[in-house]
Amino acid sequence: MTLRLLEFVVGGNEASDLLPVRSAALLRAHGARRGFWTVLDEGPVEHCLALLLELTDGRWTAHHVTADAGAENGRTEDGEALAHHDGWVYVFGSHFGSKGGPLRPRRAFVARFREDDAAGGPLPVQVVRNRFRLHRAVNDALLKAAFTPLPPGDRVRARFIGETVARGTARAKSWVSRLVPEDLPLNVEAAAFTPAGTVLLGLRFPVTTDGEPILVELAGVAGMFGRERRWPVALGAYALTGVTPPGALAGLRAIAPTPDGGYAAVVGSIDALGKGSVLLDDHPAGGDVTSRHVRFRLPADGHLVPGEVVADLTPFHHVEGLAELDGRCYYVTDEDHRVALWVG
Repeated sequence: MTLRLLEFVVGGNEASDLLPVRSAALLRAHGARRGFWTVLDEGPVEHCLALLLELTDGRWTAHHVTADAGAENGRTEDGEALAHHDGWVYVFGSHFGSKGGPLRPRRAFVARFREDDAAGGPLPVQVVRNRFRLHRAVNDALLKAAFTPLPPGDRVRARFIGETVARGTARAKSWVSRLVPEDLPLNVEAAAFTPAGTVLLGLRFPVTTDGEPILVELAGVAGMFGRERRWPVALGAYALTGVTPPGALAGLRAIAPTPDGGYAAVVGSIDALGKGSVLLDDHPAGGDVTSRHVRFRLPADGHLVPGEVVADLTPFHHVEGLAELDGRCYYVTDEDHRVALWVG
């Protein structure tokens, strides 16, 4: 596949995920014929929303969206995944931490906004910080899974779980009760809603003991934003088979629904090389893994999801989002201080 590069500077930051704009009003407001949302992964979510737009004359431009999260301004970080549902755009935090741990409560959030609202003034963004409730729900689902998640090394468990509990205990945080020593640190990188209204979370880590990517299905995400707040429940976990290179560990980097009822996805490394990752110290087979564009459909029953490799995206190690739109493939990559959109 031949790819054309489009480069943008948006807030001096790198991009995560790629979500097609559905709002005709938003496109009209910018004189665009198509566009994509992306989220910049450093800083609070209200500072990190951006649009990549193809104008009606064919030129591409980037627009940093002014947003307001009200009382939650400045209280989140590391937005990673974008997904459409019921007229809203949802943003999922990584629920992870820095490369050396510990987990960071500011990253355990879900936000949402109405896409049409971005056509006017400052975009109102609703934010719910779940204080590790999603961490607990996903870990409980993985305990019940019919496959075995790859156990973290002692150093990973100590840095990400042990140190998080120690810090929370020292600060008398109530959320420490939602973590236990045997937990797996979660790195949420991808999300897509199903036709039933559940959401598939794609995990960059953990993976299975066979190095396969893991999906966890959650119900009730919209209930987090109701007047009487309800927390999501995990319905189950899936292993995506047939897409990991031999001898490697591969996590999910992006998911997008396709018109035929299936899903496109990107799989790749479990963490970035050369940045002091404790995960890669314990699991080096998950580092030097180039990205792959894959497709899959959820099975009617069972926990194994057969995947098909659509394109090997070598030499890219850091594809963060994809979209299949109007017969073309679009990818966004994680670059230093710029946004790189590749069109195939």
